[in-house]
Formats: sequence, C-alpha cells, structure tokens
Amino acid sequence: MACGLGGCAGNLSALDPAGPAAQSTALLWWVMLSGATAIFLFVMGLVAFSLLRPGRGASIPPQRWLVWGGLAFPGVVLTALLVFALTTGERLLPHPGSGATVVEAVPRQFSWTFRYPGGAETENVLHLPVGRPVDIRVIGTDVIHSFWVPRLGGKIDAIPGHVNTIRLEADRAGTFGGVCSEFCGVGHTTMTFKAIAHEAAAFEAALAAASREAGAPAKEATP
Repeated sequence: MACGLGGCAGNLSALDPAGPAAQSTALLWWVMLSGATAIFLFVMGLVAFSLLRPGRGASIPPQRWLVWGGLAFPGVVLTALLVFALTTGERLLPHPGSGATVVEAVPRQFSWTFRYPGGAETENVLHLPVGRPVDIRVIGTDVIHSFWVPRLGGKIDAIPGHVNTIRLEADRAGTFGGVCSEFCGVGHTTMTFKAIAHEAAAFEAALAAASREAGAPAKEATP
C-alpha cells in the first residue's frame, strides 16, 4: 500500500495538486476510481455468491438480472459519474472576465517560449503569480505538442495554426514540472520546462529580470 501511494506524489504527479484546477482534476480521478472500485467489488461479490451458493439465484428470472444488473445499476452509477465529471470540467474552463493574466506559450521542437504582458519572454521557464488565475494561450507552430503542468492543471494540445487556452492557478509558491505530453519527434523526452509560482512581489521582479535578459524594457505585468 505504501509503495502504491508513493507513486501518487512527485513533481509530475497529477494526484499531488498545488492549485484549484489540479485539485478538481485529482478529485475527479479519485471519484472515478471509487466508482469503478464499487462496481468491481459488487460484480466480484455476485461471482463469489454464485460459486459459494450455486443455484441460489436460479429463482430470479434472467430478465430481472439483465434489467437491474445489466442496465439499472451501471446506468445509475455511470450517470452520476458523468454529471460529476461535466460539473467539474465546467469549473476548469477559462471563462472570460475573470481578470486572469494572459501568457502565451509557443512550443517548437524541442523547447518552450513563454511571452508575458509587457514584452518579457522566457525559455523553458514559466513564471506564475500565486493565487491569481493565468490563461495560457498555447500557440501551435511546427507539429502537434501538448502543454501540461500536472500539479497545476490539465493538459491542452498545441495544434499548428490554432490557439488553445488553458487556465492554471497555483495556490502556493514553488517550482513544478511541465512537459510536452504528445510525442512530437526524436527529442520529445527532452521537451520539458519548469513552472515557477511566485508571491506577487517576486513575480513582478521575475518578469522584470526576464525583460532585461530579453533586451525588452521592463514593464509591470497586468492581468
């Protein structure tokens, strides 16, 4: 058990959330696992009952087994899981008008460029403010990539010619692993980046430093 739970942690674990979007994703996973486990145990219980008490279920018409066991039970469980999944997914969407900071993510074989309000750019390092939603506009370029910071939110594809947006938010300062989760060529495994969540004052300083490194005038980031 301890070894199994140890696999739920780590810098790339979606089950070790560090933000509200990732927490919703992790909760959805645990609910789905619980539902699947309940169905499995129920079916295994029926199998064990039939083996230990042969003939005890013969008095129940086959149609009743089919209707209640094959339709009603899975229908109720799966409908409940579907409603929960849709409700959870709605909370993850980047709805407009929330005052989110907008950052552009530009993937190319095999690196990431991040562009911030005010003209700052960073390579393979994404700077985020703690406690503030950030909309990542993933701009498709050469081939299909996939942007993913498991501890902060879900993943979204970068499709050439398209711009897809995903919302992230960190609830604590720290450094989190990010990857391209779509095979994009021979250098795919090296296409990683870091997401660094800063407190408000440190976030402005990080962008100012990034602006100086890029040769752009430092400007205050705005939502």
